[in-house]
Amino acid sequence: MAEDPSVPPARGITRRALFQGAGAAAAARALLGATPAGAEEGPAATPWRTQGPGAVDVALRVNGAERTLRVEPRVTLLEALRLDLDLTGAKPVCDRSQCGACTVWLDGRTVHACSVLAVEAEGREVTTVEGLGQPGRLHPVQRAFVEEDALQCGFCTPGLVMSVAWAVAQHGPGLSEAQVRRACAGNLCRCGTYPHVLKAALKAAGQGG
Repeated sequence: MAEDPSVPPARGITRRALFQGAGAAAAARALLGATPAGAEEGPAATPWRTQGPGAVDVALRVNGAERTLRVEPRVTLLEALRLDLDLTGAKPVCDRSQCGACTVWLDGRTVHACSVLAVEAEGREVTTVEGLGQPGRLHPVQRAFVEEDALQCGFCTPGLVMSVAWAVAQHGPGLSEAQVRRACAGNLCRCGTYPHVLKAALKAAGQGG
């Protein structure tokens, strides 16, 4: 509603004056690039690092080794591992965090690498199935998978191995069937090797065999 010019203005700041002042300040900043008093200028103005839109350097610690990559901020950890570091154990299948074939450890916890950006993993510890064990020095879970025939086509196997190894590390000899099932709930096996995976997990934990 328009203000009546015949009525004396109220004491203090009127609504019209407030809007006029805000508009003038915004126009001044837009035209002059002015920085409010007391605000810092340049990169030091914020504690956050600007990522992108172009490629950026990302420092990762992968399987105990320091690695520096130059990737676009949109690149996932899975893509960086496979395409930039040639670590192809983690598999691209669903690309939407549904199947678990790309499971790796991030700071000791299982994650789906297809749903983590490489820049999010900067400065953190990444462990892939290649870092868990190698031919000639297999991890107990990898060895148990072979002995219990817990793989068929093998495409889901690296992700399952990482999930099972996490469960074994967390629970040790006391690992239960329910804990194995819970740990592998995000891993799908189209060949249906779940009973063998369960046997392999318990064996790797020191139960039987």
